[in-house]
Amino acid sequence: MEILGTTLRICVDDLEASVAFYEGLTSTPALRFERGGVSVAAIGCFLLMSGPESELEVLRKVSATIAVKDVDEANAALTRVGATVIAGPVPTPVGRNLIALHPDGSVFEYVDRNASA
Repeated sequence: MEILGTTLRICVDDLEASVAFYEGLTSTPALRFERGGVSVAAIGCFLLMSGPESELEVLRKVSATIAVKDVDEANAALTRVGATVIAGPVPTPVGRNLIALHPDGSVFEYVDRNASA
């Protein structure tokens, strides 16, 4: 499995203030979208999320988002080495994702930007 990068997931109370800070820090404009009642802003390697606490509680359990070339390949590799896929693969606005529980208890999201999603 080829890992292309990692995104740091940050739950914030004030999305607008956080977006201004991270846009200034990275000199990169935010890409914004909504998912499951959560407002999301992707800025460089940061993924800011704001919304109802019931939704954020679940999102906080995922340590990071890992970009991979192909989610199906990641699924096979994760399963082969003993991880448990707990959600997905499912389509997203830009590709596909899955959530995996590693044997050490860590939870990660794996995403691809596969145009065939």
